[in-house]
Amino acid sequence: MEIKVSVIIPVYNAEEHLRQCLESVMNQTLKEIEIICVNDGSKDNSLAILKEYAEQDERIIAVDQENAGAGAARNNGLRRAKGEYLSFLDSDDFFEEDMLEKAYAKAKEGNADIVVFGSDQYREDLKEYKKVNWVIREKELPPYRPMYQRNFTDNVFKVFVGWAWDKLFRREFIEENGLEFQEIRTTNDMRFVFLAVVLAKRIEIDTSKAYAHQRRGDPKSLSNTREKSWECFHEALISLKEELEKRGLYKELEQDYINYTLHASLWNVTTITGEKKEVLYNKLKDEWFEEFGISGKEESYFYNKHEYGQLQEILNSDFNSWAG
Repeated sequence: MEIKVSVIIPVYNAEEHLRQCLESVMNQTLKEIEIICVNDGSKDNSLAILKEYAEQDERIIAVDQENAGAGAARNNGLRRAKGEYLSFLDSDDFFEEDMLEKAYAKAKEGNADIVVFGSDQYREDLKEYKKVNWVIREKELPPYRPMYQRNFTDNVFKVFVGWAWDKLFRREFIEENGLEFQEIRTTNDMRFVFLAVVLAKRIEIDTSKAYAHQRRGDPKSLSNTREKSWECFHEALISLKEELEKRGLYKELEQDYINYTLHASLWNVTTITGEKKEVLYNKLKDEWFEEFGISGKEESYFYNKHEYGQLQEILNSDFNSWAG
């Protein structure tokens, strides 16, 4: 069977939602797929569930590895993938049953390197779906398709969100460009996604409906325990800059990059909770704003004047007065 899409699912202690995730992929209307599930040293029944489903469906490949994080698990799956296109799904999220068929058709129609498709959030705490209009900033995209990053009218790093699960990637394109996930606890897909977006020659989108559902409101989710990996976004951004420099793209994208690092820094310091909030605040103020290239820039350099104002507040305040 010719494999049209390889779906790669990193799995860690996911027994509560894993069956729904797997069934949403097994029941896809596109049948020519492989489902590579990488168990990342789970301590619950996740591996047993994967083996159970692999016995039911020969397209499911259950891989077991010692705990190394979602980035390492995705890379493990990436090395095994044989599909024409790649899909990355988190083990607590789920797809509409026609997602892969529609995304693959869009990819073939435009010979696309990347297809970005509509998504929403499923609020676990409220048991309801919530629209998210900010994941694809369609107003910043040209009216024609396919497109590439030089056609965008806004910051290239803000047109799409830097996560992988709402996108389809042409495997040959990923391999030719040597793209892989960072092996860090959180934010491990940012570098992969943003490099793919700036390197892609042909990008398509399909926002006709929400094809992927991101589960939110689960207290066990990594996104709710960011204080354990408060520095990961910094590591991801620095690595992204190094890759852009290595590929001769940084000078062209420098202003977009610096504006995005300010945006990401402000989001992280305002949303993180716990004792690491003050640690992060002081790191940004004393070191990271300068390392990112933010410090010393005039107001006119920044696209978002409100964010520039927030930056000045941090630079001119101590933590207690800022947080109080």
